Amino acid sequence: MKNLPKTNLNDLTNQLKEGKYMLFFTADWCPDCRFIKPAMPAIEAEYPEYTFLMVDRDENIDLAGEMGIMGIPSFVAYSDGKEIGRFNNGDRKTKAEVESFINSLASTVAK
Repeated sequence: MKNLPKTNLNDLTNQLKEGKYMLFFTADWCPDCRFIKPAMPAIEAEYPEYTFLMVDRDENIDLAGEMGIMGIPSFVAYSDGKEIGRFNNGDRKTKAEVESFINSLASTVAK
């Protein structure tokens, strides 16, 4: 998973113009983020149509604010520059919950 460097919403939208992306908002100090991180390589392997980007919430605090990301870990999906869904709350997330969220996006956009 690639780390997203510090950016803003306008630059991010330009970067995500083509293709499917899954943003994973996280922080080193977040215990719920540490809980899901070990499952991320398997999740990433299951969904090769997405480019996964890890977003350090603290490094990108302005971006998180612009996007309304209040709780972490959070997942935001994009397809061709448009947000197609988000799994955004302050709760601990399991691998099955993240997979269920990604699977729910299939009806939003064709693969």
